[in-house]
Amino acid sequence: MTIFSRLLTALSLVLALSLIAPAASAQVNPTESSVNEDALFQALGTSPVAGRVTIPDANAGYLIKPENKSWAALQGQTLHTLSIVAVVGMIAILALFYLIRGKIRIDSGWSGRKILRFNAIERFAHWTLATTFIILALTGLNLIIGKSVILPLFGEAAFGTLSTWGKIAHNYLAWPFMAALVMIVLLWIIHNVPNKVDLEWIKQGGGLLKKGVHPPARKFNAGQKLIFWSVVLGGAALSYTGIMLLFPAEAGTAADWQFYQTIHALVAAALSAIVIAHIYIGSVGMEGAFDAMGSGEVDENWAKEHHALWVEEVKATQDRNTKQVATPAE
Repeated sequence: MTIFSRLLTALSLVLALSLIAPAASAQVNPTESSVNEDALFQALGTSPVAGRVTIPDANAGYLIKPENKSWAALQGQTLHTLSIVAVVGMIAILALFYLIRGKIRIDSGWSGRKILRFNAIERFAHWTLATTFIILALTGLNLIIGKSVILPLFGEAAFGTLSTWGKIAHNYLAWPFMAALVMIVLLWIIHNVPNKVDLEWIKQGGGLLKKGVHPPARKFNAGQKLIFWSVVLGGAALSYTGIMLLFPAEAGTAADWQFYQTIHALVAAALSAIVIAHIYIGSVGMEGAFDAMGSGEVDENWAKEHHALWVEEVKATQDRNTKQVATPAE
């Protein structure tokens, strides 16, 4: 091949490349100011952005998966809204209830006589479960609404530090939460089996709506049983899905992990609303209620008004024990 032929061939290649390059660059030009995320995804189509990895987990090489945009939208929009509605909505309902009903008082007044309601082990299990859940709820809520609520108020540095420590607390406090959950099941499940007495309590609205109404109840009334089973079942769901999130290799595919994360967030929002109602009744909502988990002892009149059947059982047990001690041995 002559020099002229080689030169002609080279010029032909340059001309061909010059025609192809503008067509390719016209699809997506990363340097253009008008290029955005949607344009890039549209150019990618359904192809993920991935690299090569040397570790066994091939999924670690994926940087962007276009099909995950729907899941990201669910996290940033739907779950964000539901979490706010659950928490703020319950607080608003309770505030309205307090304005209408007021604090539920002991109608017969304080008697000055005490009855042991919960022993030290029961109170330890309750407060361990309560404190860990509150911290877990707050740190989990921060992951969903923190960027839109906390970040603008405290700035990036404070929000970053808070989120880092919150994530650590969330991961480690999950274990004492699960241990306390098992404890309350073992301690109280026998008292939380539904029965006919609960139906009457429900018919009378638990005495919460009208003054002077005191439906009979054993150690736990129907409302408390609802709280108990909500915490047990909801806590079990949070525990299982939480473990899957801590150990994603056990969860299965990325779609499975996303499913567990969504369920975890939904259950947490619902259970947070229920626990807020429980905290209200056990503190400012009902006179004398906090003593049950504070000192463990409640006023006798409070107990008679809210748990009359349980008081009868306690009195009967005390009478039997007194007779046994008073009866001399043969």
